[in-house]
Amino acid sequence: MKTIGFIGLGLMGEPMSRNLVTKFAGTVLVYDMNPQAIARVVAAGAEAAASIEDIARRADVIFTMVPKSVDVQAVYEAMLPHLRAGQITVDMSTIDPSVSQALAETVKGKGAAMLDAPVVKSVPAAEAGELGIYVGGDESAYQTVRPLLAMMGSNQIHLGANGRGLVMKMLHNTLVAGIQNSVNEMLNAAEVYGIGKAEFTTAVSYGGAMNFYLTSKVKSLIEENYKPVFSLQNMAKDVNIMCTMMQEKGLHLPGVALVKQVYDKGVAAGFGTEDFCATYKVVHAGLHGNRK
Repeated sequence: MKTIGFIGLGLMGEPMSRNLVTKFAGTVLVYDMNPQAIARVVAAGAEAAASIEDIARRADVIFTMVPKSVDVQAVYEAMLPHLRAGQITVDMSTIDPSVSQALAETVKGKGAAMLDAPVVKSVPAAEAGELGIYVGGDESAYQTVRPLLAMMGSNQIHLGANGRGLVMKMLHNTLVAGIQNSVNEMLNAAEVYGIGKAEFTTAVSYGGAMNFYLTSKVKSLIEENYKPVFSLQNMAKDVNIMCTMMQEKGLHLPGVALVKQVYDKGVAAGFGTEDFCATYKVVHAGLHGNRK
């Protein structure tokens, strides 16, 4: 393996690709619609690819990290005519599992293999190479790219067939969205009773309800600083994909439906580009609107 490619140098993709540039002994081709992002990673040692098709023709392993299902479909539409037997594509985007499974079948038809490998944790972990990575797809292809994934993440797990990595990502992120919603609700309720956010957090630490999404977000909530580590609109996207999965399997999970309403309201209120803990404002608005 001499050449790998990375398509999608956004908030997460740029630091992930930088870790490959630093740790991989061969050539790392990069491409993005933003030429400034390409320039930054090239300055770190990557080679700028002329296009998506250029990466598909030259790279042995191709990583993609783009926002939505339609973006992944567009990238693969451009790559497919140029893929060849023996190549491995690894989509690390968070998209609908059924879309990924369909693309994997198409890639297989070219003699190549596609893995879904979405990540958990956010930008600081991407910068440190400490992401968690959930992998679905061919076991042999996974073992081939496992050392490359280890350059971007400190934990990785292979969960079975194509789509399983993405299913696990939706389960994880929907759990996170629900925990954050519970944190937001109890912080709002505490303030109604005259207990401030810092005091609430200290008191919770004396019991068994302490959690990462209270300790890591309370400072931002106190300061009303919603700079995104993971955006509300991305969390809303993931929860909505989970709801689609529930419909496909006939699952009745009322808590997920409630969380979906909160995150959808956050997007509709214009908080989509803020951190997902900004759903605190949605809960706050509803709380006082219902007070008697």
